[in-house]
Amino acid sequence: MSQSVVKNAKADASPPGQAAPAGRRLQGHPWLTLLTVAVGVMMVALDGTIVAIANPVIQTDLKASPADIQWVTSGYLLALAVFLITAGKIGDRFGHKSTFLVGAVGFAATSAAIGFAGNIQTVIAFRVLQGLFGALLQPAALGLLRGAFPVEKLNMAIGIWAGVIGASTAAGPIVGGLLVEHVSWQSVFFINIPVGLAALALGIWVLKDVRAENAAKSFDIPGILLLSAAMFMLVWGIIKAPSWGWGDTSTLLFLGGAVLSLVAFALWQRVAREPLIPLSLFRSVPLSAGTLLMILMAFSFFGAIFFVTFYLQNVHGMSPVDAGVHLLPMTGMMIVGAPAAGAAIGRVGPRIPIVVGMVLTSVAMYGMSTLDAGSGSGVMSLWFVLMGLGISPVLVGATEVIVGNAPLELSGVAGGLQQAAMQVGGSLGTAVLGALMAAKVTDVLPGNWAAAGLPPVDGAQAQGLAQAAQLGIAPPPAPGTPQQVVDAMATAVHDSFVSGMSLAFAVAAVVAFVAALLGLLARRGSTDTGPAVHI
Repeated sequence: MSQSVVKNAKADASPPGQAAPAGRRLQGHPWLTLLTVAVGVMMVALDGTIVAIANPVIQTDLKASPADIQWVTSGYLLALAVFLITAGKIGDRFGHKSTFLVGAVGFAATSAAIGFAGNIQTVIAFRVLQGLFGALLQPAALGLLRGAFPVEKLNMAIGIWAGVIGASTAAGPIVGGLLVEHVSWQSVFFINIPVGLAALALGIWVLKDVRAENAAKSFDIPGILLLSAAMFMLVWGIIKAPSWGWGDTSTLLFLGGAVLSLVAFALWQRVAREPLIPLSLFRSVPLSAGTLLMILMAFSFFGAIFFVTFYLQNVHGMSPVDAGVHLLPMTGMMIVGAPAAGAAIGRVGPRIPIVVGMVLTSVAMYGMSTLDAGSGSGVMSLWFVLMGLGISPVLVGATEVIVGNAPLELSGVAGGLQQAAMQVGGSLGTAVLGALMAAKVTDVLPGNWAAAGLPPVDGAQAQGLAQAAQLGIAPPPAPGTPQQVVDAMATAVHDSFVSGMSLAFAVAAVVAFVAALLGLLARRGSTDTGPAVHI
């Protein structure tokens, strides 16, 4: 790369013979930059799982309907998924430091507003805003890392960043369970306030903005509208498909509309003066493969792991906190494995670690498909450990492949693309594997029910029984029901749930293996970053 890096003279120059002030020397420090962005994204990752524990209490306290409480989660995820790429473009245009700081302050402020909300409508409104501010944080964090670290150390930085995200995501059920049980559901949101203030203080002190001289000077408004519409229809269609039905007219309209909007977006990007996502970006085979790899990884991992919490809580009867503790082997491996994967990728490139990681993930998914209602903690921990070890190099490697193969002026867009791919893959995996599991449970439940010697049920009662069994929940027994009958009902339901879960994990194992093959196209980032301005 022959082009030099241009620095803002006013910001960096010191009088001759005089050292720069200590604060200025720390500004832009790579490892302090990593610490700062890790604090910020920790809020977003933690919030993705911690709120799920609080939802039942929120529903009771605010007298919310099931549809309302679904919007507490769906509204956040939709706003996050729809705005991620546009948020990355905002960072590329106005600087990733400013974007990150606005995201951190906005996320903390909306968290406070949710905690003080007196009705479910206010909670939903601020959850949507929270998702928008969360979308500003994540691509900006990757853009700041891309600008702060040299190429040879970027993998290690992304590895630690990924470890923080993995740890925060997995810690959500434990932290959420403790807060809801011993404090209140509002504390689940209030916890973001000190974290957000810490991110703000560190960001002002440590972060140095990095942007390319040839970054876009205007926004592609038609492109933003078309892509936002496509992402909304795609993610909403996926979220609602299990309840509407995959062949339902509404589902087909949303998914078909998403496809049409994406086609219109691609056509517009070919003629736009300053496109939101230049299609030339996808001429990079590694970047395109990395994006698809991220979708498949999220499909198999988040789609399958969704059922584990129900398996632990409803089949094994664990509390949310106990279930979170049982997931610690996977969490621990992600915390340790992500930085180690970053170091390995720095030495041998991303291809081998990604392929090995997805093969390990595929084996772990297959192992999870062999669990039954009586499986012990030891065998579960074995597969959790293997899954954590397998996911770590993929999360780090695919991120580096996407962000590292994009030009510096599109690092924010690339960061948004990486996060959007993960959101779409996770939503798709949860919906598709959930549909397969539901169909399997519905199919085997009548046979298991009859084999247990229980009287047949039909009509609305049978439908309610099937829906409860899809979550591993045995029906409440009538007063005076013999314990032997209660146990038989629980066995029939749990065995049916495990059959569905086994199918979901088996499909996830196949998807993970396909992703391993795709990993053969991965290649270390090599795009010329071009001239940059440090502010």
